[in-house]
Amino acid sequence: MLYNWLKDAGYNLKEYNYKEKLSSGGKEIIIGWEANKKITDYFLYRIELDWHILTMKDAEVEIDGKKVKTNKGELEIVFKGTIVKDYEKRWEDKPIHKFLRGIYENYIIRTTIDEYEDDIEDQTKELISDLKSFLRIPVG
Repeated sequence: MLYNWLKDAGYNLKEYNYKEKLSSGGKEIIIGWEANKKITDYFLYRIELDWHILTMKDAEVEIDGKKVKTNKGELEIVFKGTIVKDYEKRWEDKPIHKFLRGIYENYIIRTTIDEYEDDIEDQTKELISDLKSFLRIPVG
């Protein structure tokens, strides 16, 4: 569901971390995803998802009268939505460019940055809300 949501929203997704460990209590899995979406030549939206699954075991549940194989365990996902400025590092090569970048960001495009920060926050909250609905967790 999360993969499809991010792809449908125009994000490019990559998995940068995957670790699996077996223990007597079940499987422990750690996953890291980074989803990027180009907004302009200067701005990029980034949503990072850090998954931590504990005590995962095989399970069988009944849905609509049919037995279905699935997993059970504890799941924690940490979501972090940010904007990345100058993601191609065009303003990083010389000290004067860094100085001009600071002026550009703090005085010329400050309201644009604020709007993008609000937008990525709204998108991240929507993603979390849709996940809760998918998992049938009360939204609050």
